[in-house]
Amino acid sequence: MSFPSRIAALFLVTVFLLAAVVGCGDTVIDDAKTEGALKQNIESSQGKNVAAVECPSGVEVEAGATFECTVQLVGGEEETATLRIINEDADIEVTDLRADK
Repeated sequence: MSFPSRIAALFLVTVFLLAAVVGCGDTVIDDAKTEGALKQNIESSQGKNVAAVECPSGVEVEAGATFECTVQLVGGEEETATLRIINEDADIEVTDLRADK
C-alpha cells in the first residue's frame, strides 16, 4: 500500500470521542486517551511500532481547531500527527502524519 493510501486509511478509522469536562466549565480533550487511541490506530492501520505518543494537555474542544501530537516510533524515529476536532462532541480525526526531519 502506498504512503498516501496508508494515510487515507488512517483518516478513515481515526475518529473517536475524547472529551473530558474539567472543573472550570470548559471542555478539553483528554490527552491521555488521545495518546492511547492514536498509538493503537497507527499501529493497527500502518503496522508501525509506536514507543510513545505525546499530545498537549488543555486543548479546548472547538470544532475545526487543530493540534499536533508527537509520535515516537520504536527505533527512535519521530513523526508528527496533526489532529482536527470535528465537532463539539470532541470527535477527532487525523489530518496529517509526517516524519520529522
